[in-house]
Amino acid sequence: MRLNKGKLVTLYATFENNREWNAKVFNGIIEAAGRDHVILSDPQTGQRYLIPMVYVDYVVFSEEIEYEYPYGSTTQAGQPLATYPPR
Repeated sequence: MRLNKGKLVTLYATFENNREWNAKVFNGIIEAAGRDHVILSDPQTGQRYLIPMVYVDYVVFSEEIEYEYPYGSTTQAGQPLATYPPR
């Protein structure tokens, strides 16, 4: 998520055992993200949401996303993380 800071997303979240709303949809721009949370700002209302990742079901991006896996795909010694023979 942090690689896509500034992009507009629709985030779907589920909150178990909540009588008011079990599932909620958030629309906003990614302001920041960490391992356990994401911060969205709604451009229409100006509200900001800090959402723990444990509640996030999935995220829909309205544009191409940035994604690196796994962080350069080499170890600190410059070796590939894993090498497996083709199937």
